[in-house]
Amino acid sequence: MQPGPHNAITDVPGVLVGQVERVDAPYLTGTTVVYVPTTAVAGVDARGGAPGTRETDLLDPVNSNPGVNAVVLTGGSAYGLDTAGSVMRWLEERGEGVRVGPGTNDVVPIVPTAVLFDLGRGGGFQARPEPAWGGEAIAVASDGPVAQGNHGAGAGARVGSLKGGVGTASLVLDDGTTVGALVVVNAAGSAVDANGILYGARYGVGDEFAHLQPPTEPPPPAPAGPSLSDAMNTVIAVIATDAALDKAATKRMAMIAHDGLARAIDPIHTLVDGDSIFALSTRRPDDDRPRLSVTDPAALLPLEKIYAAGAHTLTRAIVHAVLTAESVDTPAGPMPSYRDAYPSAFQDK
Repeated sequence: MQPGPHNAITDVPGVLVGQVERVDAPYLTGTTVVYVPTTAVAGVDARGGAPGTRETDLLDPVNSNPGVNAVVLTGGSAYGLDTAGSVMRWLEERGEGVRVGPGTNDVVPIVPTAVLFDLGRGGGFQARPEPAWGGEAIAVASDGPVAQGNHGAGAGARVGSLKGGVGTASLVLDDGTTVGALVVVNAAGSAVDANGILYGARYGVGDEFAHLQPPTEPPPPAPAGPSLSDAMNTVIAVIATDAALDKAATKRMAMIAHDGLARAIDPIHTLVDGDSIFALSTRRPDDDRPRLSVTDPAALLPLEKIYAAGAHTLTRAIVHAVLTAESVDTPAGPMPSYRDAYPSAFQDK
């Protein structure tokens, strides 16, 4: 098993990503949109104690919604939920969504959304994602490489005492199934142990993280504070596969993906995090078989392989997010990147 061509969620056929961010003071925030032009069966699982979400009830396997058109991950806390409206309008203009009338644009796009807390990180509490940012992000969505680190919803992200960000990874299974993950790492917990070693680095595929070595620097100081914003966080993510899963199987994929968070961040799922994971199932063009179901004994082994790949891919995406993040100065003080805090981890062995 190897990563896909981009080692990104966009290696999953039918998945596109677009991002918008502002990092000029007093802004330090952004929006990321995962767009599925052919729609995708979707599930969600929220385990943090302070989630901020929209349109997640529709994804319950007992409800009738057949799929989603896009998923929005954004900064701005609950204010960021407004960015989903412009994504809906962009899709409506193209006739994409649940058809509710005879007209070309008589549709209701389905756009689940999750937010993270980054208010005030750049210096201005009101300097948060504008409602139009979602539409701007989906308008530039592509199936190419995904910008990581301080991009999109990762612009103002923080993980423990380090700069967080957006990260992505993929894996192609032996049967050709592709699994991808995109995560925005903004956690109260830490991505590194007491010795500065990234918890998730041991899950690298091949030599993915072989360039890292144990650092010799002491850990950076905790963020200045205490302040209310220091206690508000959230990791949000999307897992996707081109294997055809039904709604219950897709929900299960989101549930198991939380193991990937727990392998890379400690502690996780705290009362001041809103950790939420969406799972998407597209379908390979040549696959006309019924969607895999958790109630079908013949589907259990293929599903377990996909689920395990999803959790491991999410762990790797978290490592990429931390490695690509860049240091920023905030009103509360510097927020160093892993690279700047632990430069010896990158020295030649």
